[in-house]
Amino acid sequence: MNPTIAFPTKAVRIPWARWISNLFAPPVVWGLMAFPVALRGAATQEQGLLWAFTYIALVCILPVCYIGLMVMRGQITDLHMRVREQRIRPFMVTILCTLVAWGVLALMQAAPLLLTFCAISLVQIMIMLLITLIWQISMHTMSITSAIVTGGALFGIGAAALSLPLIGLVGAARYSLRRHTLSQLVAGSILGGGLTLVLIAVTRVL
Repeated sequence: MNPTIAFPTKAVRIPWARWISNLFAPPVVWGLMAFPVALRGAATQEQGLLWAFTYIALVCILPVCYIGLMVMRGQITDLHMRVREQRIRPFMVTILCTLVAWGVLALMQAAPLLLTFCAISLVQIMIMLLITLIWQISMHTMSITSAIVTGGALFGIGAAALSLPLIGLVGAARYSLRRHTLSQLVAGSILGGGLTLVLIAVTRVL
């Protein structure tokens, strides 16, 4: 029996939307944000880059490699995992990788800010996994909103305000490709932004 596709049954070919969707894929967004976060709390640039690349290798690259392998084996339709049921195992792998990343970074005595960033990634993915068991939510809008909130905390409200249109752009791309409904896009954005705000407030690392 073929797995159920949540929305829609067939992808739509829209060049600009595909470019935006790939450019702002969650692993790319998280990987790019790791640099300013790591460098902010590091004593030297070399130390910050080492922390950032450690996070990227474990949280971003390893899960993507796993998804790519599953795509090649025909167990997952595509890298963006448009079939809800196919997201569960990759989420579990990502959770494991992120736990390992947090432990490794803690052993490396990474700055609290980067450890909090890693924890935000972990909690978001865990919640995404729970939601995915019954419903599909947008990882793209979740990650870009989380990144904008983090950027605002790091560089000020002005930087966040300038970046806000990216949420609409990414959401429009995913909607144009018919990968998500409007409610799924909005839910992802609320989850990403809200959870990031709460964790930053609770940990008080900024």
